[in-house]
Amino acid sequence: MEHIVINGENLTLNQLIQGVRYGSRVILSGDAEICVNRTRQTVEKALRSKQVIYGLTTGFGALSDVVISKSQAKQLQRNILMSHAAGVGNYLDEEVVRAVLLLKINNLAKGYAGIKLETLKTLVDMFNKGVYPLMPEKGSVGASGDLAPLAHMALVLIGQGEAVFNGRIMSGKTAMEEAGINLVDLDAGEGLALINGTQVMTAIGVLAVYDALNLLKTADIAAGMSLEVLLASNIELDKKIHDVRPHPGQIISADNLRRITQNSEIVSSHKDCSRVQDAYSIRCSPQVHGASIDALHYAKRVIEIEMNAATDNPLIFSETDQIVSGGNFHGQPVALALDFLAIALSEIANISERRIERLVNPQLSGLPAFLIKDAGLNSGFMIAQYTAAALVSENKVLSHPASVDSIPTSANKEDHVSMGTIAARKCREVLKNAEHVISIELLCAAQAMDLFTNLKAGAGTLEAYRMIRRHISHLEEDRILSDDIKTMYKLAHEGKILKSVEDKIGTLN
Repeated sequence: MEHIVINGENLTLNQLIQGVRYGSRVILSGDAEICVNRTRQTVEKALRSKQVIYGLTTGFGALSDVVISKSQAKQLQRNILMSHAAGVGNYLDEEVVRAVLLLKINNLAKGYAGIKLETLKTLVDMFNKGVYPLMPEKGSVGASGDLAPLAHMALVLIGQGEAVFNGRIMSGKTAMEEAGINLVDLDAGEGLALINGTQVMTAIGVLAVYDALNLLKTADIAAGMSLEVLLASNIELDKKIHDVRPHPGQIISADNLRRITQNSEIVSSHKDCSRVQDAYSIRCSPQVHGASIDALHYAKRVIEIEMNAATDNPLIFSETDQIVSGGNFHGQPVALALDFLAIALSEIANISERRIERLVNPQLSGLPAFLIKDAGLNSGFMIAQYTAAALVSENKVLSHPASVDSIPTSANKEDHVSMGTIAARKCREVLKNAEHVISIELLCAAQAMDLFTNLKAGAGTLEAYRMIRRHISHLEEDRILSDDIKTMYKLAHEGKILKSVEDKIGTLN
């Protein structure tokens, strides 16, 4: 398995996913090690000159006017970890914790935090050997960095807190001992360096963006299947329509849908029917999906910048021996982007649920009621639509932006905060709900497609249908639908539906 070489400058979305989900190990580049050592030398030089430096020789936040003696420097760094570890709620899942560790390693490898190379290498060992700190998900307001959750992460380096190792929860000290990793003796500035930064909100955001890229393509597949079985027209996908309103996402979605439904005998079978226009949930799919695609690309750009950004305070510029205090830890860019993405994903679920309703409602579809024979004795997909409606309704609440709120902290020293980590957590929950809604649409569309036994589906929709039927049988009579939804969700979330279609018609945009 290839290593990911970390230098703080060019970590990619795909590399992070390889490390987080598929177990790729990380190593520091030689240049990063040189840079980290050089920056630490700048810190040591400043300390010898007895400068007053925020977080190194002073307290934190509103206590930055309190000067700390040299003899208390080490205790100050331990104290910041213990005092700031005030998180509550459920623990972040292991996937997010791995992403946080990798992003923190990349952040520190840039060489602006002033941390010792030995401390950074300890984080690398934790990532590679599978020591995952238990990090409560609540407690960050998204400014001065993700202080509370990152403090819980950093506690494990000094043998405090708790961690998971080999699938077992244990003390941080025991986890490090069993993994064969030495504990860290923090020097001036290192505790602050470990907890300053936007790595938690960014980690959650990275995973949301990556999965959303897959979801939006899968949503086009679901829409294509629904278009066919609802006997809709493909005229609304005509390239000329979308070229005269050239939003990039709209053009992408329309192109995807054309390719997915290409050569559909179902569509061509009713090209001369009397219907003048299709419902908006079908006809306007490229416009709605496309707007969400554009929002996703904006969020992706912000996240990719943040992944490789220096979000420390203070920042140490070794080339000029300057140590300066700023506000790069403020999560506003990430907060706005993930709030926007949550809204965009909510709309994907919203329009999908309307297509589901058309599929199960015989007055709208012309298909058997709730897509089941012997309706009445059987309820078919009736309650699957309820579930989709519930998820869509929940998303409407979750899509209220977190970033429009701010509560002053630290005795009003930190008087504007981003709430970026709340935005990230909400966005990922909206994403999961949207994935389930699209999964329900795929189930319903496949059930409807079984009725068109004498007509061949489009090039892409047929492959999606075949993949679904390899794992989920036709619903002849009522059974526990949550099992089917769970299987369908796994197929969609893991990209198997998308891969089956792309293997047939080429990569979707």
